[in-house]
Amino acid sequence: MNIHEYQAKAVLKEFGLPVSRGVAIFNPSEAEAAAKELGGPVWVVKSQIHAGGRGKGTFKGAPEGAKGGVRVTKSIDEVKQYAGEMLGQTLVTIQTGPAGKQVNRLYIEEGAQIAEEFYLSMLVDRATGGVAFVVSTEGGMDIEAVAHDTPEKIHTIAVDPATGVMPHHGRAVAKALGLSGAQAKEAAALTEKLYAAFVAKDMSLLEINPLVLTADGHLKCLDAKMAFDSNALYRHPDIVALRDETEEDAKEIEASKYDLAYIALDGTIGCMVNGAGLAMATLDIIKLYGEEPANFLDVGGGASEEKVTAAFKIITADPNVKGILVNIFGGIMKCDVIANGVIAAVKAVGLQVPLVVRLEGTNVEQGKAIIRNSGLNVIPADDLDDAAQKIVAAVKGA
Repeated sequence: MNIHEYQAKAVLKEFGLPVSRGVAIFNPSEAEAAAKELGGPVWVVKSQIHAGGRGKGTFKGAPEGAKGGVRVTKSIDEVKQYAGEMLGQTLVTIQTGPAGKQVNRLYIEEGAQIAEEFYLSMLVDRATGGVAFVVSTEGGMDIEAVAHDTPEKIHTIAVDPATGVMPHHGRAVAKALGLSGAQAKEAAALTEKLYAAFVAKDMSLLEINPLVLTADGHLKCLDAKMAFDSNALYRHPDIVALRDETEEDAKEIEASKYDLAYIALDGTIGCMVNGAGLAMATLDIIKLYGEEPANFLDVGGGASEEKVTAAFKIITADPNVKGILVNIFGGIMKCDVIANGVIAAVKAVGLQVPLVVRLEGTNVEQGKAIIRNSGLNVIPADDLDDAAQKIVAAVKGA
């Protein structure tokens, strides 16, 4: 789960980390009061969307040369003007894709006098299975270019989960950023607090870009991006309360209510599979035969009939779906439960596209009999290869 920048900074502040003062607004009429509350003389007006590259982004329909999703001004009148120009508009960045994201909230923040910009992030490193700091002296908007062109300027510092963060990790971060003296001590303290926040809140990603050295020689988190482990959200109702569902796919929100692993894709063949590995193989074989999957959907090993029905409804809610492939290799998951769920869903929402069902494993004969005797126009398949060929042929023939 992701949260907005202003929410992430509130979390950082909770752990004693240095952030600028700011006010979130949802309506242009709130801009003047927010600017006056902060006092100036410099204000930064920031679009709040779940995507990076906002500063270099462009608004749809904006005139040539118009400013992007992050704007700096010394005028309260311009704060008001920018709020009117940005709220409700669609911002396209390198991370949103051409569709962009609508800006429904802004963060008006006090300006900072910047001497240097750094990059600092934390993530769960797959190589070590622990938390790692990723730091660079090349902070700012072009960190992607740094990673591509000069990867040697990016340093990874792993933390052993058995010991947690230690003083030498802070020194390593300070050294990687080229800091010494009092600033190195500040970097070490910052490292400890960031680690404490990361672990306490079960984050999967924390990115500070840029982390800045201000003109008076102090470090400040000028931007913040956070993502949280969805499996741990039950422990953090305060974080769940920050969820902005307008930033998420409606089908993925619905899937999360039933604990379904669902990710929307761009293709035309909807997939319902049990097991993530089999689901990935199903997506691959659909592509092999010349079509594109419309989703990743793993119903899991112990799905109920209700869960299967919900999964089917989510697939059919996608207007791009021109065919559906149900591929079940039952172990814990019983084929008759899948069959009953599919039949119930088809009767509830109707079947407007070709449906291929491949069942194998526990209670397979009962499952096949349920499908066969349902009276529905379902195409049976013998194995995964047969199923993929049949659904691709059905879609291309439609």
